[in-house]
Amino acid sequence: MVSSIQRKTLFVSLSLVLFVLILSILWLLFNPPSKTPSLKVVFIKKGSSLKKISEVLEREEVIRNAHFFAGIATILGKKAEIKAGEYEFHTRMLPFEVLKTLIKGQVKRHLVTVAEGCTLSQIAQQLEDLNIVEKKAFLEKATSPNFISSMGLAELAGNTLEGYLFPETYHFYKEMDPEDVIRIMVQQFKRVFMPEGSAWATHSGVSEREAVILASIIEKEASLAQEKAFVSAVFHNRLKKRIPLQSDPTVIYGIRNFDGNLTREQLSIPSPYNTYLNAGLPPTPICNPGRDSLHAALNPAPVPYFYFVSRNDGSHFFSSDIEEHNRAVWKYQKRPQKNLTKK
Repeated sequence: MVSSIQRKTLFVSLSLVLFVLILSILWLLFNPPSKTPSLKVVFIKKGSSLKKISEVLEREEVIRNAHFFAGIATILGKKAEIKAGEYEFHTRMLPFEVLKTLIKGQVKRHLVTVAEGCTLSQIAQQLEDLNIVEKKAFLEKATSPNFISSMGLAELAGNTLEGYLFPETYHFYKEMDPEDVIRIMVQQFKRVFMPEGSAWATHSGVSEREAVILASIIEKEASLAQEKAFVSAVFHNRLKKRIPLQSDPTVIYGIRNFDGNLTREQLSIPSPYNTYLNAGLPPTPICNPGRDSLHAALNPAPVPYFYFVSRNDGSHFFSSDIEEHNRAVWKYQKRPQKNLTKK
């Protein structure tokens, strides 16, 4: 039989253990990992277990004890709510603050600048290099008829979003869903192009789709903003007269694994994108045009030009007839082109 003294001793022992346990819990709850604040960037991979996540956080000194943190998340029923991604913590955060950040998915965002004139493939590669999305998954979504249709672009874009991913600086985070990235870029395209494009298409002979294709060619042909409306005029004038556009960038777009050197032989190879052999526009945009090129495609300058040639300084010389154009080619390209019919 347990004596009163033994009971008292047991009670005191249990009370002491409970007291120490409570102090330990309070210490872990309200004592940050470090007294010196410093930033810690932690990447939580998709599919990581709570145990793995807790161990990563402890290793990076974001929390003091992995087992304690996992226990809190489990007791509160928040285990399944923790979101993957790249996070930026500081070492003065308390466990509940860390858990709240993970539950809300307050991931670290990166400024990603997509340059004007990038192709769909180039954008996908850039995003993969930055660990935003996988290139293959991105391209599959960007060429999925069902996904394109879900955004209301089936009639405008067809079977590819080439031309409809607006070049801009975005806030993305690592391991985003490709659909989310694409939707953000497409929404920006709609904000920039749709108001003007829809109004313009109602009183012109060029559809919205054709305007985007034309803008993509302008983007590749003209680097100076002040020249884009004149390049646009050249192509509009040629389209009206059914004169081939003769645009090198369209031919290049149709060549697989282009090595950077466009030859005369390649200009004669049949392709839907060969605007030397085919009159009219190519079947799709050849890149993703920026604001200035889209505006120029919708607002060509009121000039009679049909040709232009590079001055080799980023600018172009524009001509209304072939004779003037040939003289400009002789002057700026340093070689005779007596029978040149290229723009």
